[in-house]
Amino acid sequence: MDSNRHPVNHTQALERLKQGNVRFTTNVRSIESLGGKQQREALVGGQKPFAIVLSCSDSRAPSELLFDCGLGDLFVVRVAGNVVAPTIVGSVEFAAATFGTELIVVMGHTRCGAVVATVDALRSGRGAISENVRDIVDRIAPGVAELVNGGKNGEDVIGPAIRANVRVSANHLRHGSRVLEERIAAGRLAVVGAEYSLETGEVDFFDV
Repeated sequence: MDSNRHPVNHTQALERLKQGNVRFTTNVRSIESLGGKQQREALVGGQKPFAIVLSCSDSRAPSELLFDCGLGDLFVVRVAGNVVAPTIVGSVEFAAATFGTELIVVMGHTRCGAVVATVDALRSGRGAISENVRDIVDRIAPGVAELVNGGKNGEDVIGPAIRANVRVSANHLRHGSRVLEERIAAGRLAVVGAEYSLETGEVDFFDV
């Protein structure tokens, strides 16, 4: 990959992710995604990732594999529950402003432990295991509380809560950063939400 290339626009970037996920789900890998010495050396002088991905830290959901991407393709920010905090926003701002990357994807996944823990905490009233974990729960809770209080039982609320949490994080990035807002207003940046299915391997872009 040429590290000096101009970044693709957000429409092209989204299509590239979709095509990569199709390859992943059909058990096909591109040569570019395999990496290697030549690709690594070409990137020493700089990077031009075509997409920024804010995703959960879950070990089963590595963005580079799910989208069949290689070294230098994605700027990935991972945190439990794909929550948005100041350092997360700063990381995304840095990538958008420094590399000119035009697409941000906020990606949750099925059976997200952070969302499950938050739903359990809201239902039981029990606190988190530490102050740091509570910070994650507290960031997820406002976006899912209405669903939990709506009376759904058992697993019925988890799926909608995972998507609600993605929407909250995506909207935070859209409206909680002057740097990102200006780029969105100028048509030079798009923020979309997605959910990765652990069961099928497919990524559903549902908040575009």
